[in-house]
Amino acid sequence: MTATVGIVGARGHVGAELIRLIAGHPGFELGYVSSRELDGQRVSDHIEAYRGDLRYSAPSHEALPALAADAVVLALPNGKAGLCVDAFDAAVAGGDATDPVIIDLSADYRFDPDWYYGLPELTRGRYAGQRRISNPGCYATAMQLALAPMLDLLAGPAQCFGVSGYSGAGTTPSDKNDPLKLRDNLMPYALTDHVHEREVSAQLGHDVQFLPHVAPHFRGLTITANMPLARPLEPDEAVARYRRRYADEPLVRIVEQAPWVSRIAGRHHVEIGGFTLSPDRRRLVAVATEDNLLKGAATQALQNLNLAFGYDEWAGIPVTEQAMEQDA
Repeated sequence: MTATVGIVGARGHVGAELIRLIAGHPGFELGYVSSRELDGQRVSDHIEAYRGDLRYSAPSHEALPALAADAVVLALPNGKAGLCVDAFDAAVAGGDATDPVIIDLSADYRFDPDWYYGLPELTRGRYAGQRRISNPGCYATAMQLALAPMLDLLAGPAQCFGVSGYSGAGTTPSDKNDPLKLRDNLMPYALTDHVHEREVSAQLGHDVQFLPHVAPHFRGLTITANMPLARPLEPDEAVARYRRRYADEPLVRIVEQAPWVSRIAGRHHVEIGGFTLSPDRRRLVAVATEDNLLKGAATQALQNLNLAFGYDEWAGIPVTEQAMEQDA
């Protein structure tokens, strides 16, 4: 049986990636895609991978429940999801709508214990049919995957230096997504108390310090994680921890050299490598790269949709094709 998916905020970069992924999924079909700017235009005129007749629409928050999608993905800026969620909750409570699976891509519900935090490689064991799912942040995904295998050996705060392409700043014009201001530049921002710093610290239960920057490239991010250790560690033991932890995770690749952000664009997985120990072997440094629009957002949302609807977690994600490309 096919399940319908509605996307709210489909004009953005992540919304476009979601349309492409859902268009190729064997069990999902698009029910609606909302965008005020593109209202009335054919989706196929903007997203080549979509072949249907669906048009963008601009329903009000209150009108969304009546559209009766089985799942709704909120691809909205931070602070905007609440009105949509309230509308669904009110409609369900009043008996006017069935309860859809809602996946929020913003940070609005990542600290809400009533929502499942959907980073499947680390949290799928906590999924028990929840219909409210908070998608992790892009930086937060890479940081958690880079730090989790070493969590029990960390002796103090982990420091993560991050650089992202400007697509991570969204489509609303700002200094952080202005190619002219970013040209030949590396722009630091939110150097303390970034939402992803708080998110990762809360999820891992360990203090993480995050230093984000935005660069002139469009997509892809890199994290350099500095990890103080409680005891000396041998290089082989460090790498073995990562290989064991992610041995059965097709969307996490452990590589020997430090991965390059230029090689992750358009790919659906995270790469972690470049493992380096200090001379006293009490500090480990590792590098993680990820496409911020895919595994950092849309691909992970599809993993969570697959879990919610009982499909194979990687259905609709070209995992095998990517593995063949990497091995070639």
